[in-house]
Amino acid sequence: MKTDLSLSPNQVVRYIGKPCEEFRKSDIVNFIKENGIRMVNFMYPADDGRLKTLNFVINSEEYLDSILTYGERVDGSSLFPFIEAGNSDLYVIPRYSSAFVDPFAEIPTLVMLASFFDKSGSPLDSSPQYTLHKACESFRKTTEMEFYAMGELEYYVIAPDNGMFPATDQKGYHESSPYAKFNDFRVECMELIAQAGGDIKYGHSEVGNFSLDGRIFEQNEIEFLPVDAEKAASQLMIAKWIIRTNAMRRGYDVTFAPKITVGKAGSGLHIHFKVMKDGKNMMIENGILSDIAKKAIVGILENAESITAMGNRVPTSYFRLVPHQEAPTSICWGDRNRSVLVRVPLGWTGDKDMCSQVNPLEEPVAGGSDQRQTVELRSADCSANIYQLLAAMVVAAKEGFLMENALQRADELYVSVNIHSEDNAAKLQSLKNLPDSCVLSAEALEKNREVYEKDGVFNPAMIDGIISTLLSFHDRTLRKDLEGNRKGMLELVEKYWNC
Repeated sequence: MKTDLSLSPNQVVRYIGKPCEEFRKSDIVNFIKENGIRMVNFMYPADDGRLKTLNFVINSEEYLDSILTYGERVDGSSLFPFIEAGNSDLYVIPRYSSAFVDPFAEIPTLVMLASFFDKSGSPLDSSPQYTLHKACESFRKTTEMEFYAMGELEYYVIAPDNGMFPATDQKGYHESSPYAKFNDFRVECMELIAQAGGDIKYGHSEVGNFSLDGRIFEQNEIEFLPVDAEKAASQLMIAKWIIRTNAMRRGYDVTFAPKITVGKAGSGLHIHFKVMKDGKNMMIENGILSDIAKKAIVGILENAESITAMGNRVPTSYFRLVPHQEAPTSICWGDRNRSVLVRVPLGWTGDKDMCSQVNPLEEPVAGGSDQRQTVELRSADCSANIYQLLAAMVVAAKEGFLMENALQRADELYVSVNIHSEDNAAKLQSLKNLPDSCVLSAEALEKNREVYEKDGVFNPAMIDGIISTLLSFHDRTLRKDLEGNRKGMLELVEKYWNC
């Protein structure tokens, strides 16, 4: 049965008439020739987690075929610190499935994400994108299942405050205009992300909303749909690039920083995940959370301290991870509980039909929708290298399936109500806490590195680089040192504004 792609926002998908996973070189060439495309861009993430760009002018069909087939050379030592300048050439090869039309280019341009290869023509073992690929392959081999993920991308938009219709401080959740000032900007970004292949679930204004020094700071969120983990990482990379670029064009400032001022909501990168097999969501069995889900959750919890080394990469990350706020500190899990590290949100597993209750003309629909159930890791933020973060989560989840006592640990780490309530005082004392600095995260990763290096997933040089970077912040006591020092805190925020 042929898939109807008429509603796809991606122009390349609509024109070629295939899902992007089925694109071939001939499809890309035909699209370029028949749609007036004059340039091709390769984009790829480097060690700093930002997308880099290589531009090509299409001067002949032979040249186009050459770059699509053989890619191009780049200087790896300028992209990754662990590559020596004396032997630094890498190849970048485009992934046809990632093709989209650049929404910002005045000259018609086709963009494709690219993968790194070494001098022998093998995938660069230490590239973040290939690390995630290896993690997914290892998970698939061990469990015979697929790891799906999606992100909640939170960010602040900052612009001059005209004083009209002021929002209520820290009450911006799902606010509408005119009290929310940047809904149109968010919607425009969502449309551009979708055109670039992003599978978006929804967008809304978030809690953070305040004025300071003549400027308005408004927090927004764009949430994605679950897709395979490799695609999920690429979508988040493209989304951050689009949001920042569109903000620059409009004269706004945007930050994904985990904390931007004292006493206001920080921005996280919550990652939802589910385990799939033959198109079926394995997180639910008979309407309740499955043992498969619990094993994956426990694997992540048991490795949570070292996962922060991937997901919380700047000192301000740890000013967000403080007790008695919605960001987690204790390593535990629970249902619909925002104080826990891993949360099980509502999942449409009940047997009541809600649609026909509010739409009486509709025929009742039997049962819930198990396919939509995910679980959510709430610790990470956008300082993360997204590929490394997801790779660490996949590796950790796999470990849960190798633990003989995983289900017992699931019971021990479960909390039913807010972890900081009086009823949970004894439970709280029994739980481990997340690291509270880059330095402690680095030490946790060093202690646990064999889990990530197993099966050759994380290259040892990559682990060494992450640890070295985290230790270089020397922030072991920084939270305590800056307590009550507003000026010092704001200087720190400014330093990592564009983390």
